[in-house]
This record gives sequence, C-alpha cells and structure tokens, in this order.
Amino acid sequence: MKKIQMVDLQSQYYKIKPDVDNAVLNVMNTAAFINGPEVKFFQSELETYLDVKHVIPCANGTDALQIALMALNLQEGDEVITADFTFAATVEVIHLLKLKAVLVDVDYDTFTMDIEKLKAAITSKTKAIIPVHLFGQCSNMEEILKIAKEHDIHVIEDNAQAIGSEFTFSDGTVKKSGTMGILGTTSFFPSKNLGCYGDGGAIFTNDDELAHKMRGIVNHGMYERYYHDEVGVNSRLDSIQATVLRKKLTLLDTYNEARRKAADYYDEAFADCAEILTPKRADYSSHVFHQYTLRILGGKRNDLQKFLTEKEVPAMIYYPVALRKQKAYFQDSNDADFVNTDKLLEQVISLPMHTELDDEQLKYISDAVLEFMNK
Repeated sequence: MKKIQMVDLQSQYYKIKPDVDNAVLNVMNTAAFINGPEVKFFQSELETYLDVKHVIPCANGTDALQIALMALNLQEGDEVITADFTFAATVEVIHLLKLKAVLVDVDYDTFTMDIEKLKAAITSKTKAIIPVHLFGQCSNMEEILKIAKEHDIHVIEDNAQAIGSEFTFSDGTVKKSGTMGILGTTSFFPSKNLGCYGDGGAIFTNDDELAHKMRGIVNHGMYERYYHDEVGVNSRLDSIQATVLRKKLTLLDTYNEARRKAADYYDEAFADCAEILTPKRADYSSHVFHQYTLRILGGKRNDLQKFLTEKEVPAMIYYPVALRKQKAYFQDSNDADFVNTDKLLEQVISLPMHTELDDEQLKYISDAVLEFMNK
C-alpha cells in the first residue's frame, strides 16, 4: 500500500506533470513573471468558471481578505462579525486594519456561522460580516444575506476552503461559493482544492467600482505606473503560479468529485459507530470536502489521534484553540455564548482527504479508526 498522507500533492502532480512542466517552462522562456499573460488568462477562466464579473488575483488568501476589507473604506473601530471556529487569518486581517473583530459561535453540525448568534451580535457599529465556508461547504448564505440587507451590512465570503461548492437558494437559484456576497476571497495554498505550487489568492466581485479599486490596491495603489491613487499593498499572483492554476482549474470539478467519493466511503464505514459523528452535508450546499472532519464523542479524540499515529495514519485537529482565546486576539467573552465551538474543540479530528486516495488506503484508515473505537 502506498504511504498515507493528509494531502498527496506529489501523486496529483505526477498525473499532470507533462502539461504543468511545459506550461512552467513556457513562462520561463517568455520571462513574463509578473502580471504576464498567464495571470490574465487564469483570471478570465476563473471568472467564467465562477460566473462572476471580476476576479482580482493576489499573492495569498490572507492578502485577499485584507484587500477586500481595505476596499470597503471601513473606519478604525468598525465591527466585523466572523466565526470563532476557523483559521486565524480571518480575524488576523481585521486586527491589522484596526477594526474590531466580533466573534460568534458556529452551528454544531455544519461548523459554519450560527445564524441566531449572528443576529444577536449585530450593533450600530457592525459594518461587515465574514462567513467562513469551513471544511468545504457554504455557510447559510441565504439567511446571512437577508440579515445583511436588513441592516445594510457588507458580506465578504471567506471561501479559502470551499472553492467549487455550490449554494442552492430557496427559489432554486444556484451560485458558486464566493460569488454571493459583495466580495468573496480564496486561497490557492498548495493543499487547497484548487492549489498552486506556492502561495496565491484571489478576490471575487460583481461590483465594477470595487473591482477597479482592488486592482489598484494589489499593485501599490497604482493604475498608472508611479501614480498612486490608493493606499495599496504589493500583492500579485505570479505567472508561474497562474499557469499551474490554469491547468488545475480544468480539473477542479473532477478533483472535488474524487473528494466526495472518498467522503462517501468514510461515511459508510462509520455509519454504525454511535461515538462517531460524520460531517453533515447541508441541504442548501454541495460539499467539496477540503477536510473530512469527524466529531468523536466520549472524550476519545486525543487518544484516537495517538492510536492513528501509531498506525501511520496522519490525522489533524483543526482547530485546537478558539480564536477568542488566542493570545494575539484574546477577547473577554462568556463561554456560554460559544457552546458549540468549545464542544468542537474537544471532538473534531480530520482524516486524510485528497484526490489520490484509493480504496485500499481508505479501508486501512477506516479500519484503524474503528479498531480503536471498538476497543
């Protein structure tokens, strides 16, 4: 059996090696490393895939979030609501811009923002909401957009983990994740469902004015060389990463289907174990399984991780500490308002999930989990 990895990027690369190698060599030969044709081609192709008017490529997913917030002209002290249970980048950029992060609990089953907690957190100072499409499926965007419209609040989708997923509204309208708010952001970190071979990111919008502003922000605030109309940053997707992403974008739906197939295998394997809760697939969103995250009941999660390590099965805990309790972002909060987050911190464990998992590996992983749980 091939060695089991959390993410097998080498095997994925070998399958597309000739195309990727030729594309990268073409960039080397043209020496168009920054803002070259490959970046523009990728931008256009991703716009078509997402059915969105504007894609603004940038250097990484964290920059994408920061640039999105910068484009909205928020003022120091304005409040931005986001989830307590997610990676730090989401709250990091809020603090960097001297805005106030307001953290709320998540839904226990879907790991995404709790709608009632969101409603309760809104004040006159709330200017933006950042729902995080965690682990591969959309937050309840229909409800979030409705709330935001009632209060005239911007919605920025953190789509770093769910690119390619789709949200179905109650009227039957279907939208790709990241295209429903005023702005959407994503990361092309190598392990993402659509990942490059370095760092990369992008912002999405249907708003012409915001798109124009962000194209300046990513390039030192310039629209014309040496004329700085905005306070900007240096955040550009380089041509080599863009050409890799062009090749992988054509395979994104295939990659996501492979992840769903692996998730189906896990779901069936664990269906009869009462102490294992498999990921819930929301009715309103397709799931692209950036992570396959179990909830382990009975206080057994940490021992399970140790057991899997002994069996040479990697398993990760995303995330061990709530953002509100991180030293850098500490907030004096009432734990009673974060019951679901705190339960998840003790229960979640993510199993290997990538496009190259085969049935032999999936059986070995599942059998190892069940061996421990049935002791």
